[in-house]
Amino acid sequence: METKKYSNPYLAGIGLGLVMLIAFWITGLGLGASGAMMRTVVAVEKVVAPEHVEENFYLNKYGGGQKNPFKHWLIFEILGVLAGGMISGAFAGRIKKETNKGPKISKRKRWLFAFIGGGFFGYGARLARGCTSSVALCGGATMALGSWITMMAIFAGAYMAAWFVRKLWI
Repeated sequence: METKKYSNPYLAGIGLGLVMLIAFWITGLGLGASGAMMRTVVAVEKVVAPEHVEENFYLNKYGGGQKNPFKHWLIFEILGVLAGGMISGAFAGRIKKETNKGPKISKRKRWLFAFIGGGFFGYGARLARGCTSSVALCGGATMALGSWITMMAIFAGAYMAAWFVRKLWI
């Protein structure tokens, strides 16, 4: 199958904005991902250490007692994102097993850095009580000053960090 071109970024942005508007209209909330991850973690903890979920005020509100942590619209949003991404990738001929990396870094090190970076970002998302999609899309769409400042700080931090690892990609 021939690989298709990527979507026009401006049209994709307009589409994402319309999805955000519909999400606000239907649910009264915007889009986000870290809440679904938190609910998944609570579901696993409820199986492994149920007393910890019961005793912890923060975890208890997600899955304490008879509450099912998966009974929330964010779970369905993430499942839809995963399914939509796979379907889109299949139609565009982009599904393949590969590790994108520069010539000066091994696949193993690339995966290690990806997991470390993802862990820090996930921890930061929970600490901030929201992920970047929620901050950038929802907060930015509502013109929340804190969201704009946060996104500028994320971009600035990524730009500064890129200086240290740039030679791994050349």
